[in-house]
Amino acid sequence: MKKLKCIGGTALALAASILYVPASFAAVSAEEAKQLGTTLTRFGADAGKNADGSIPAYTGGLKKSHPAGANQYADPFANEKPLYAVTGKNMGEYQSLLGEGTKALLQRFPTYRLDVYPTHRTMAYADWFVDNTVKNATTAKLGGEVEGDKVTGAAPDGEPHQGIPFPIPKSGYEVMWNAMFHFAPSISMLSNSSWLVDTSGSKIPLPNFFAAYMHPWSEQTGKLRKDAYNAVFGFWTTLTSPPTQAGTVFLNYYQPDAAAPTPIWIYTPGQRRVRKAPEFAYDIPMSAYAGVLFWDEPWGFVGRMDRFNMKLVGKKEMIVPYNVFGVTNQMTSDEVLGKQHVNPEAVRWEKRRVWVVEATRKEGARHAYSKRVFYVEEDCWCFVGTESYDNAGKLWRVANLYQWPAYDVGGVNSNTFDFIDLQKGNYLVINTGVKDKDNYVRNHKNADGLTIHFNPQAVAAGSVR
Repeated sequence: MKKLKCIGGTALALAASILYVPASFAAVSAEEAKQLGTTLTRFGADAGKNADGSIPAYTGGLKKSHPAGANQYADPFANEKPLYAVTGKNMGEYQSLLGEGTKALLQRFPTYRLDVYPTHRTMAYADWFVDNTVKNATTAKLGGEVEGDKVTGAAPDGEPHQGIPFPIPKSGYEVMWNAMFHFAPSISMLSNSSWLVDTSGSKIPLPNFFAAYMHPWSEQTGKLRKDAYNAVFGFWTTLTSPPTQAGTVFLNYYQPDAAAPTPIWIYTPGQRRVRKAPEFAYDIPMSAYAGVLFWDEPWGFVGRMDRFNMKLVGKKEMIVPYNVFGVTNQMTSDEVLGKQHVNPEAVRWEKRRVWVVEATRKEGARHAYSKRVFYVEEDCWCFVGTESYDNAGKLWRVANLYQWPAYDVGGVNSNTFDFIDLQKGNYLVINTGVKDKDNYVRNHKNADGLTIHFNPQAVAAGSVR
């Protein structure tokens, strides 16, 4: 730590040293926490409607049955019509509600369109999860040698209780951790399609896979946390095509201490062995996806934040993708994919309250992005969009994260996303085409009865090509 020069005596020097401690390391006061359950929901969102009523008050979220074994989830709002559409021609009327990435897409592509529907606050939480969130408000803190490296709390293991750690966030790091801890199906099993669409509009299939996406902290008993290395998020993925990559397995876990050695493994059929893969981090390109995606950007962000300063810009009303069932559940790949971008009819946009975090690369740090902007919706605490800038400060990639409510088990499913490369003119979509042959998505409250290879030994034993 840089030493402070003493000016005017010991008392002033002591005061200065106290001011030097980052405020984000401290939990909120008991008085401040009284907002939870009153002006704020118990998970930290604004409880009431907005000034013009276009964002309604929160009333508990959407809970709905789902046929057992069904391969897709029905759109509960399928009969609704858009309130209005935003295009490149009329975007000036909505400037204050649009992110810079969305503006760039509207300006770049005449066919890009935002169909804006009524806002539905569908996010539903388990009572135990929000009870823990309230406890975390006054006890969870940032820790580690580098700000944002880890989260600590008052649970017996020194970690937060299983809930949102910072429902009244004071820093960008806290919002980012909230997004990583967001409430979701503890297991989402799926087999979907992924695509790269090049500058000519040609559709290039990316490796297909079946996967188990895990949110262990959303499972109440703690059993899944033990099985999944205490990860806040993880995935077990087996590639099924093309033939040259079929049988490749990725097992990745992201823990509450991002500075600790990350439990990440890969199994390759050619070598017939499992090896640790700590290099799958930061801006290393993901070879399975043609190198057009970095390891730290799927799902919005995963991994360690130590190469960026995370500034909390604040919360604002924005038009973002939300309650999206087209691209995630109810369409084939051919219906989803346009020549330059995803078919506008596949995406539902709504006006939401969104936390904005601006990440600036630290001096001397290495990363292909010099700046990133993250958009985190207030109800689900999940990423709904990102913007990434190159070393010249020019907008490079824009991502949309397609959230939909897991109304049968609670929480939110946000495993489908696209990235548009404004410099190359191509785009990719991950986890779409659920109505393609043999594809499916199913949410689960726990891992009971499911076949999941949680550790490298199980991966090795089960990976016979």
